[in-house]
Amino acid sequence: MYVLISIPISILIGYLIRKYIAEAKIQTAEEEAKKILEDASRDAESKQREIILEAKETAHKIKEEVDKENQRRRNELQRLENRLMHKEESLDRRTETIERKEQSIRDKENYLNNLEKEIIALKEKEIKTLEQISKFTENEAKEFLFKKVEEELEYEFAKLIKEKEIKLKEEAEKKGREIISLAIQKCAADHVAETTISVVSLPNDEMKGRIIGREGRNIRTLENLTGIDLIIDDTPEAVVISGFDPIRREVARIALEKLISDGRIHPARIEEMVEKARNELEAHIKELGEQATFDAGVHGLHNELVKLLGRLQFRTSYGQNVLQHSLEVSYLAGIMAAELGADVTLAKRGGLLHDIGKAVDHEVEGPHIKIGVDLARKYGESEKVIHCIEAHHGDIEFNSIEAVLVSAADAISAARPGARRETLESYIKRLEELEKIATGYKGVENAYAIQAGRELRVIVESEEIDDITASKMARDLSRDIENNLDYPGQIKVVVIRETRSVEYAK
Repeated sequence: MYVLISIPISILIGYLIRKYIAEAKIQTAEEEAKKILEDASRDAESKQREIILEAKETAHKIKEEVDKENQRRRNELQRLENRLMHKEESLDRRTETIERKEQSIRDKENYLNNLEKEIIALKEKEIKTLEQISKFTENEAKEFLFKKVEEELEYEFAKLIKEKEIKLKEEAEKKGREIISLAIQKCAADHVAETTISVVSLPNDEMKGRIIGREGRNIRTLENLTGIDLIIDDTPEAVVISGFDPIRREVARIALEKLISDGRIHPARIEEMVEKARNELEAHIKELGEQATFDAGVHGLHNELVKLLGRLQFRTSYGQNVLQHSLEVSYLAGIMAAELGADVTLAKRGGLLHDIGKAVDHEVEGPHIKIGVDLARKYGESEKVIHCIEAHHGDIEFNSIEAVLVSAADAISAARPGARRETLESYIKRLEELEKIATGYKGVENAYAIQAGRELRVIVESEEIDDITASKMARDLSRDIENNLDYPGQIKVVVIRETRSVEYAK
């Protein structure tokens, strides 16, 4: 019974306890929810305040930037406004200046118009006065003046034409002498007879008839094949071979000697012997070129240049053998280069090849320097060697010491006494005449012929001769020398005027 009663009570108590616990949990949950809501509300309000503050700060910054931009634009507008004001003021000033100038011009124009009227009136008055004094009308006076001026102009024109004629004549004579000199040098026409002929001895005078042949066919064949002239009747038991080309002359000499030795002389045999003579001479020329390169110590030349060097053995200039001259220039240039510490090999090579153009200048048009430059470039010589060839007569500016040495060696070899066909007596006489021409001028203190007569150095009195007169004296001297003296090459005339101031310290 007690148990039955206690069970429902226990259940009821348990229910009440659970209810109380549930209500307590609910209350606690509500409080926590309320607290969460309150916290959330506070956080939201805080976030809202922060957002509002950030928005206000952003708005403030934007406002400041806008204010700054507005201020900058206002400043810019103010600056532009100031510039415009200055320009307007400047334009106003310019306008005023222009107006003043225009007014001044108008005033001057009025003044000039009035002055012109006065001048016209005075001119008319003067013309009338002059007509009364001269008893000439205006037209008659004009005609008289025109005639007078025409006469004076005719005289001046005649004088000018005469001066031009004299100048052109002098230039034409000078140019003509240069052209003739070049032609003489290329054709060797100024050489003495022994440099243009060869003599072949005959065993007897009967051989002359065999050389001439029936109706002259043998001699014609030989002359046509070699391009030389045979002179038979002038010298007993000898045939004279005449020709300006030494190589052709040598071919004819060798062929004729072979024909005389063989005894069989007829056109076919002549052709055969001439061909053999050419082959032998070509081999001999090559040997001469090789020997020249060996003697000069110059190696590595192209075979064609070696052959051309050999041909120089049969070429002369003013009686001087060109191959020997080239070897001499090579030796001299090499010695000077060694003394000065320059390139000895280059100097010797340039000296040996400096006149290589003379080997073919009978067949090729142009001066031997240009021909030599073209040949050296064609056969692979260096630009330094080519420059030595091109500059050895001083026609262009030197760009290396070796080129200067080659030019100096060429002058030394060509100008030394005995190098060319000129006796010592005539050489000394020419130098004396050269100095005598210079000392004959007024104001000349001393005159010296130097560099074997290639340069005349004249010292004048500085008190009597000024710079302009000295320059004129140099020109006059060069013309006197050209007109009154025979000489090879060219002579440089140098007039020296020196002023000295001397004081003594006591």
